[in-house]
Amino acid sequence: MLTRPQILIVDDDPIALEMLQTTLEKAGHKVSSARNGHEALARLEREPIRMVITDWVMEPMDGLQLCRAIRSRHFSHYVYIIMLSARDEQANIAQGLAAGADDFVTKPFDPAELAARIKAGQRILSLEMRDVTIFALARLAESRDTETGLHLERVRNYVRILAEELADGTSAVTADFIQLLYDTSPLHDIGKVAIPDAILLKPGKLTPPEYETMKRHVEIGVATVEDVLHHYPDARFLEMARDIIATHHEKFDGSGYPKKLAGEAIPWCGQLMALADAYDAITSKRVYKAARSREEARTEIRAQAGRHFNPGLVEAFAQREEDIWAFHQQSLQWEQAPEGSAPTQTAWLRPIRGLSMAAPAVACPKLAS
Repeated sequence: MLTRPQILIVDDDPIALEMLQTTLEKAGHKVSSARNGHEALARLEREPIRMVITDWVMEPMDGLQLCRAIRSRHFSHYVYIIMLSARDEQANIAQGLAAGADDFVTKPFDPAELAARIKAGQRILSLEMRDVTIFALARLAESRDTETGLHLERVRNYVRILAEELADGTSAVTADFIQLLYDTSPLHDIGKVAIPDAILLKPGKLTPPEYETMKRHVEIGVATVEDVLHHYPDARFLEMARDIIATHHEKFDGSGYPKKLAGEAIPWCGQLMALADAYDAITSKRVYKAARSREEARTEIRAQAGRHFNPGLVEAFAQREEDIWAFHQQSLQWEQAPEGSAPTQTAWLRPIRGLSMAAPAVACPKLAS
């Protein structure tokens, strides 16, 4: 379910304004109105409005001027603009888009078409909110342990590579699902923000009591995300984050934690995260250990087939190990680069095939053995 932002409608024709407002309110939207561009800008400055539907021909400020004025201001959020106009020539549409409009609807408008255009805008706005939320939460977790370097960037790409390898073998692994997996996987250890520094940053092996405390990061992370979902039920993208957090320490043979899930009872997003996390732990340097070699990592992953990892997932790893190692090597170069020169997003990996902008709420299915 998409969040419905407040919509500001702008038109200097009171009859057209009333007709548009009635149509939108009947569809369940919260609507406010303005009679010209200047009045609209004043409302945008005062209210957290995310979407504007404006007429083109208005006095004293027309729709094009309003679009330019909105884009020239530095609002704390993106304002999605739909332009309404009887001018339906290609040149007019291009002019409106160039001025800053996001979409264009011809007058007299068809209610069904307008509803579809609004829904498309809601999807774009939900993507922005999703990315901001994930980034903020992931940075919070990462701030407690800077020693892990580009760990979050590596594991999100490892799970993406593995999921793409699995995509050809199951209809459950769609392009949109892989994108959501990629976006939310950095939240897997968010519960570590509540683990004491003496344990989280200890330069050595944890004692049994310390290890039990460390294991609590899973339940803390799950509780944190579930609390967010309780207060913001529209943030359904966090459902996958919750599943990853809850199950990425489970093992295929049932010897993991916290619930000792086994086999197909473990959602595949958790299984993917488990392998990616383990691979990064093996191949990365830590204060208490040296990084192990590529061959040692391959041998260890293979040895854990049927124990820690699903055998089918280990086979997918074997097929894409070269790509995974290549990204690992690239990340080492970024870690050694001057501050500020390493990318915050990776662009070298091929785009996800068939990705849509729908930002669907997708479940985390089980992975067959």
